[in-house]
Amino acid sequence: MKRHITIAGIAATTALTIAGTARAQDSCGEVSITEMDWASAAIVTNVSVFLMEQGYGCDVTVVPSSTTAALVSVAETGEPDIVTEVWPNGNPSYDRLSEEGRIVTVADVLSDGSRQGWYVPTALVEEHPELATLEGVLANPDLVGNRLHSCPDGWACRYSTEALAEAVGAKEAGIEVFQHGSGETLATSMAAAVENDDPWLGYYWEPTAIIGKYDMTLVDLGEYDFDTFECNQDPDCETNGVTAYPSTPVYTVVTTDFEDEHPELTELMSNVSFTNDQIGAVLAWQEDNSASPEEAAVYFLREYSDVWQAWVNDAAREQLSALIE
Repeated sequence: MKRHITIAGIAATTALTIAGTARAQDSCGEVSITEMDWASAAIVTNVSVFLMEQGYGCDVTVVPSSTTAALVSVAETGEPDIVTEVWPNGNPSYDRLSEEGRIVTVADVLSDGSRQGWYVPTALVEEHPELATLEGVLANPDLVGNRLHSCPDGWACRYSTEALAEAVGAKEAGIEVFQHGSGETLATSMAAAVENDDPWLGYYWEPTAIIGKYDMTLVDLGEYDFDTFECNQDPDCETNGVTAYPSTPVYTVVTTDFEDEHPELTELMSNVSFTNDQIGAVLAWQEDNSASPEEAAVYFLREYSDVWQAWVNDAAREQLSALIE
């Protein structure tokens, strides 16, 4: 059984790691890595930084960024060395730099890809298994509260959700589309439904803290079709259709120079890969404890030692195991 680690315990562990830096392997030199401006990416970065600094003796610089800005910087300056959580879809810089041989994709940092779509509480599916499919939802609108929770204005998922609802005849089946005014109220509606054993059907995505905290089932919407989904996202497209949402790959990339100069670290970063469930659980813990990304990273390292120990080399494993109890 996993232990619950308190904030105070993590702070003590973090202090211990600082004291242990002098005992790390011979320095690997200076390394730069991005920290993207969303929660899951911050955890990926801080776990990676911890492993490189405490296990490999690196001097790591964290560069706050976003995917587009980070890849533009790589194109113009050759830095940062490591870019975590790259979402390649619709990112021309990723395609161009890959084709030019200036970056190397080393890992699917989310091993099962990102997920999005229509969710219902798993407890509800266990009671009514038919709700795991679109056909079952449409045939039993009362079991999901006769409502489909949709996204706020300005979110692409608002258009895709409403277009899909229209294409499958949700209104005719007795399910109204309810547009939330903010992401906070969308999340709150899910949380309240699960905690009160109430029905809920709505759009969401993962990895996120709320999916990590609450057991939700992704409804089977059938096959994914690229052209149909692109149309569903476009409010001006008039040929909406039925399609599942895409599962988008999420990568870690390094510069070609970094791959040549740091083969051990390239191997490390090729191993750093999380499942949605792992990231979701850490995000949920972080939110519940008002923890920093650094604290969340140490929580992951404490709770999933069997995972990260398979990522590192023998010397780093010995060094890190002495620090992380």
